[in-house]
Amino acid sequence: MSLNILVVGNGGREHAIVWRLLQSPTVNHIYVAPGNGGTTSSPSSKFTNVPLGSSPSDFDKLQKFALEKKINLVVPGPEQPLVDGITSIFTSVGIPVFGPSAKAAVMEGSKAFSKDFMKKHKIPTAQYANFTSFEEAKKHIEQVDYKIVLKADGIAAGKGVLIPETKEEALEGLNKIMVDKNFGDAGNEIVIEEFLEGDELSILTITDGYSFYNLPAAQDHKRIGDGDKGLNTGGMGAYAPAPIATKDILAKIDQEIIKPTIDGMRKDGFPMTGILFTGIMLTPSKQPKVLEYNVRFGDPETQTVLPLLTEETDLAQVMLAAAEHRLDSVEIATKPLFSTTVVMSAGGYPESYGKGDEITIKEPLPSDTFIFHAGTSEKDGKIVTSGGRVIAATAIATTLRESVDKAYVGVDHVSFNKKYNRKDIAHRAFRDADEYLKQQQQNSNTNQQQGVTYADAGVSVDNGNLLVQTIKAKVKSTSRAGADSDIGGFGGLFDLKAAGYDTAETLLVAATDGVGTKLRIAQIMNIHNTVGIDLVAMNVNDLVVQGAEPLMFLDYFATGKLDVEIAAQFVEGVADGCIQAGCALVGGETSEMPGMYEEGHYDTNGTAVGAVNKDKILPKISEMKAGNVLIGLRSDGIHSNGFSLVRKIIEISKFEYTSPAPWNTSKTIGEEVLVPTKIYVKQLLPSIQQDLLLGLAHITGGGLVENIPRAIPKNLQAQVDISKWQVPEIFKWFGKQGNVPYHDILKTFNLGIGMVLIVEKSNVDQVLQTLDKAGEKDALVIGELVERKQGEEGCTVSNIDGLY
Repeated sequence: MSLNILVVGNGGREHAIVWRLLQSPTVNHIYVAPGNGGTTSSPSSKFTNVPLGSSPSDFDKLQKFALEKKINLVVPGPEQPLVDGITSIFTSVGIPVFGPSAKAAVMEGSKAFSKDFMKKHKIPTAQYANFTSFEEAKKHIEQVDYKIVLKADGIAAGKGVLIPETKEEALEGLNKIMVDKNFGDAGNEIVIEEFLEGDELSILTITDGYSFYNLPAAQDHKRIGDGDKGLNTGGMGAYAPAPIATKDILAKIDQEIIKPTIDGMRKDGFPMTGILFTGIMLTPSKQPKVLEYNVRFGDPETQTVLPLLTEETDLAQVMLAAAEHRLDSVEIATKPLFSTTVVMSAGGYPESYGKGDEITIKEPLPSDTFIFHAGTSEKDGKIVTSGGRVIAATAIATTLRESVDKAYVGVDHVSFNKKYNRKDIAHRAFRDADEYLKQQQQNSNTNQQQGVTYADAGVSVDNGNLLVQTIKAKVKSTSRAGADSDIGGFGGLFDLKAAGYDTAETLLVAATDGVGTKLRIAQIMNIHNTVGIDLVAMNVNDLVVQGAEPLMFLDYFATGKLDVEIAAQFVEGVADGCIQAGCALVGGETSEMPGMYEEGHYDTNGTAVGAVNKDKILPKISEMKAGNVLIGLRSDGIHSNGFSLVRKIIEISKFEYTSPAPWNTSKTIGEEVLVPTKIYVKQLLPSIQQDLLLGLAHITGGGLVENIPRAIPKNLQAQVDISKWQVPEIFKWFGKQGNVPYHDILKTFNLGIGMVLIVEKSNVDQVLQTLDKAGEKDALVIGELVERKQGEEGCTVSNIDGLY
């Protein structure tokens, strides 16, 4: 049977449903009302947006449309139209609906009703009481001796739940719900229930009222900020299957919750058809308790679980079978993989945010990575933002860590103004993995009767193996021609011919370096991914000044006790740096050395290997002469030199790293000084290949006055005019705060110039144009080479007086 399907809704959930339904060989066409930018049709597509909404005022129009288009199946997405009775609009004219009746939708439409249902059918949930009287509710709050949750009875767009910390806050919340009517009529009745602690699970169950099939257990991230901080949202990401949902726990959920719920709804006269979404709290004692019911697909859980269905599972036929109460006639199965979804929101969400910003998606996406639109629309042929939760990236993989990393690669493919996303989706799963390893180690120590193990000495091989699995996908994302970046072996290989080099005319160049005492600030601030970029930058910038293209990179991470999350963040930064530089991360070493480093401390080192054709080697000392021009490329901040001075100045000042930065109060001092070293490789390689450069100087330790002379002949002097650029305020503040002498700051900081190019005067304009095309927009002439007199320094800087 060839199906014409009508999907009602316009969110990420609906886009994911359409995406999966389109994979069905039995689908002829899908209409989406009203749809979004992701379901906007093209001439060859099998789907079309319909300019109708999902409110009761549109129901009759939708019914008429469905009859005209010979619709065989309707799939409502959001909860409100289900509560408003959309199902009966279509079933009354013989069109099957994958969704519950209005009577069954009360399970989501009224929290008081659903709590009474749970009590009647002995389904485990928090203790509770329902109230329609403000005074009775107030009296109850004053009497209870446990922490509570306040829930507006009706639908409140996911915002009608308050978790007060004190009785005063509880009474204030009660007033907002029942008196001020912050959630409208949803607050006519209130549920006051016991606050449950533990980990949440989302179980999405396909059911026809008799049979049912649970999709993999997911875990949502409701808060806007990392670490589950900040305001509640509609969901900023999810992953599945959640490792805490073990086989035994899932069996318990089935036996004590899912089956009794579906049986109870049928016996009470309102059988559930479609998706039963059960929000569950897994308490510390591993007892699953119901938090709430929804009667439709969740968002972003839908985007997470649908990609896990096997190719053989025909979702269109599954939905039709459920709607016709014959679910046992179709096959449903999921892949033994993990899935992760990361939601990207408009800046300011869940409070006020802008709309109408253009969205660009870089194609092609990595394999098994998908983009699902939510708050998007089409305008003048472009896809633009139109909601708070704008778009999401989902990826599937054989391990959870790999699926997380691939999802974040997908995030990097999406661009729009003020894009925001959490950076810690699935953090609870990795926390649980760390706890599991610790428990295993404790159990091993407890059971050990004799002998000493490697773990007893303070080294965890299990943690090391977990780290490798955690970082594998991110490392893989650095692959390039010549190297596949597959770690876990004994070393890394590189094929020069595959990278386009004539081996007879090619020289290999290597550089090794560390990050220095900047690491200590990273450890204090608990920001570890930026120093990974620093490590790559310090090495690859030293390669490119020799005319070499960085090809591969290896890192070293040493610590007293391996923290998998910190190490993974560090390697994530290394991988990001490699991607910026165009080199492959082919290997490294993680060394756990108890007694060598204090807890929370680590050190790192890196090695980069590059290649250069013999005729492209820099500097070209013999060709340099007086009159050559110095072009400066701006730095992004302090980079990775001078941090012993930075730390000393902070130590003797009244400031902390967590203090607002006086030159940029929107950031802390720690965040500002941890801005990573700029990588100049891709900007410079075109000029190198065109033989436009005589030399390069990477401005690291020693500043301008000591680094430029390393790239020029002894008979020449570099004259730099500091008035040619605006020295960033961060350098002026540190200089003034520490009362640093000018001659000292010149040989310590880069003062806003991170790379200096030495160029023939006749080539200056062409170099500036080439840099501009390569993305380096702010390059500028900062000085020239002159004849050096006996006794003079190799570099002088003029107009330094009055800097601070």
